[in-house]
Amino acid sequence: MHVRSRVSWTVLPAALTLVLGASTVGATAPADAQAEGKDDKGAAYDLVIRRGHVIDPKNDIDGVRDVAVKDGKIAKVARSIDASGAKKTVDARGNYVTPGLVDMHAHMFPGPKQDYANGWNGVAPDGFTLRAGVTTAVDTGSSGASNFDQFKTEVIDKSKTRVLAFLNIVGKGMAGHPYEQDLEDMKADVAAKVAKANPETIVGIKTAHYNGPEWDPVERSVQAGEEAGIPAMIDFGADSEERPLSQLLTEKLRPGDIYSHMFSGLRGELGADGKLNPAMKKGRDRGIVFEVGHGGGSFSWDVAVPGMKEGFTPDVISTDLHISSMNSGMKDLSNVMSKFLTLGMPLEDVIEASTWIPAQTIQKPELGNLSVGAPADIAVFALERGKFGFVDSFGWRIDGKKKLVAETTVRAGEVVWDLNGKAAEKWYPGANPPENASGDHEH
Repeated sequence: MHVRSRVSWTVLPAALTLVLGASTVGATAPADAQAEGKDDKGAAYDLVIRRGHVIDPKNDIDGVRDVAVKDGKIAKVARSIDASGAKKTVDARGNYVTPGLVDMHAHMFPGPKQDYANGWNGVAPDGFTLRAGVTTAVDTGSSGASNFDQFKTEVIDKSKTRVLAFLNIVGKGMAGHPYEQDLEDMKADVAAKVAKANPETIVGIKTAHYNGPEWDPVERSVQAGEEAGIPAMIDFGADSEERPLSQLLTEKLRPGDIYSHMFSGLRGELGADGKLNPAMKKGRDRGIVFEVGHGGGSFSWDVAVPGMKEGFTPDVISTDLHISSMNSGMKDLSNVMSKFLTLGMPLEDVIEASTWIPAQTIQKPELGNLSVGAPADIAVFALERGKFGFVDSFGWRIDGKKKLVAETTVRAGEVVWDLNGKAAEKWYPGANPPENASGDHEH
């Protein structure tokens, strides 16, 4: 089934209330302003990305376009925009231009403690997101109700990357064993209260790593999500006869809830016959969202290859970014996207599963698209061709012929990653530093 045909059930009802002027994409400015590279009010564009192949699934754009940015917002998308008056231009000929990627599974609460809650397993967002074309990253359960404020103050509020969060049902978050096994610290009402107090940032509830036979972590996460009007994401923990995957996907979760690590093979996703567990398709029919969540131990070619052959493509392509996953087979989101190109998923669908679908799933439809008025979060990719090796979480390699590489990333209208200096002025003898140069005091 084509990814786009499933959009209607990947969103909870609250997400249907906001539509960002898709009909205005490509609206024509007055001829005199347009000729001078200005917007319809006569102000110069801050940035124009020219002649790239734009893929914007929300707006059904799949072709060569120019994209203009003003005041941190998308100002215009059209077949041709005069950029003569623009403050900065990027020549994207031969590249793909997409909405900034939305990585719906990451761990970004670094600190001195163990594991992921204020711990050494987490990573500082800006160091590992922007360089892969990611402008929005969702921390999935590193913090819980008792330490979310610390996470917000120390990470979310200081990051250039837009950082959102799934709040862990465990009050202490992902603080490791035995904290994540403590049913007494899993309070649905407390989690829902914190989520409702932070609607701009908390986009879901997360349960993870629970090893017991009880359904309490799942049921309380769903309860908290129900109270706060947000989805629950389930990392199902250890495989258990008392908690079969079929019951989770057909009874416990709501439409719009998320099953993480869909190709891990660790929780009965693949049967002994080499085919997907029928519960996976039954869950999809009910409206469960399936996300990759690659990680360091949750993506197996043994499951992904037969799953893709059966047409079970991911709704959301995501990383499960942390220190071990980024230094092993996962690497970054552009690398995970390239794996699905290798498995035969069309580029347009790969982009959609990394932008517009996750934006809808977390009820942030202003993200993951290039509608006029949307935040100017943009990624420019080269699609390199050659021989590339892609490794799963268990050390096995599949070779591919295509690889996405992030050339330029724009966050809120600012160029924040520029691999080959496409947005930079060309040096010449006697040239003065550009006005926006960092200078020599940032060491």
